[in-house]
Amino acid sequence: MESLKNRFPIKSLCKVLGISRASYYKWCHRETPEYEVFNNNLRDEILRIYHKYNGIYGYRRIYIYLRLYTRFQVNHKRVQRIMKRSGLKAVIRQSRRSYKPSTPEITALNVVNREFDRSDKTPVWLTDVTEIKLRNGQKVYLSAIYDLQSKKILSHEISKRNNNELVFHTLKKAQALYDTEGIILHSDRGFQYTSRAFRQKLHAAGMTQSMSRVGRCIDNGPMEGFFGLLKSEIFKGKSKIFDDYDHAEKELTKYIKFFNKERISLKMAALIQAQPSN
Repeated sequence: MESLKNRFPIKSLCKVLGISRASYYKWCHRETPEYEVFNNNLRDEILRIYHKYNGIYGYRRIYIYLRLYTRFQVNHKRVQRIMKRSGLKAVIRQSRRSYKPSTPEITALNVVNREFDRSDKTPVWLTDVTEIKLRNGQKVYLSAIYDLQSKKILSHEISKRNNNELVFHTLKKAQALYDTEGIILHSDRGFQYTSRAFRQKLHAAGMTQSMSRVGRCIDNGPMEGFFGLLKSEIFKGKSKIFDDYDHAEKELTKYIKFFNKERISLKMAALIQAQPSN
C-alpha cells in the first residue's frame, strides 16, 4: 500500500482493502515491536548468507553459520520457518550415473571396510575420478584425494583424458605435500587403480592399497559424497555446464578451495550444541 499511496487516493485504497482510514493511519504511526525488527534483520541476514553461497546452504548450514559467525543466536527451527516463508531452498543433488565395471589386472582387499571415522586409527585417503561434460560435448575428468581425518581434498588433477597419468599425477601431488608412509589409500576398482603400475607406486610410497567391493559404491562413500556435493553445488540442480576446459578448470579449482577452507559442515553443529539459543 505504501508504494501505491502516491498514485491513488488513500480513501480509495482503504475501500479496496476493506479497512477504515483511521486504521490505516494508526498502522502508519505505530511503533514497530522489537521482535518484529529482530525478525526482519534476521531474515535479511539469512537472505545474505543464502545468496552469498548461491543457494547451496539449506537451513541447517545457515543456522550453523548464524550461530558461529553472527550475533543471531537463534535455533534451527526459527531459521527453517523464515526460509520457508521466503521460499528459500537448498539446491538438490542430482542422481549419480552407474558405470560398467572393467576387468582388473589386480585387486586389493577392502581394508577400510566402511570405517570412515579415523580419529584414532590408521590415516586413510580416499580417491576417485569423476567426469564432467562441457558445452561442446567434450568431457573433462577430475581426480582427487580426500583425507578422512581432516575431511579435506589433499590434491586434485584435472585433465581432458581419463587415463593412468591423471591418477598418477594426483598421487604425485599428494606425495609432494605429505608423508605417505603407512597411509591406507582406498579407491574403487577403476582401471587406473587396478593397474600394476599404480600398485608399484603405492608400494614405493609406503602406502597400503584398499579397494571397494564390486558394485558397492558406499564402500567409498565420503569420496562419492564429495563429488556429489561438488556437482550439485556448482550446477545448483540445473543443467548448466562449463563452456570449455579453461572454464571447468577455473570453477573446479575454485570450488575445492571453498570446500577445504570455508564450506560449513553439519558436524560443526557440535561446536554450538552447548550454547543457549532463542
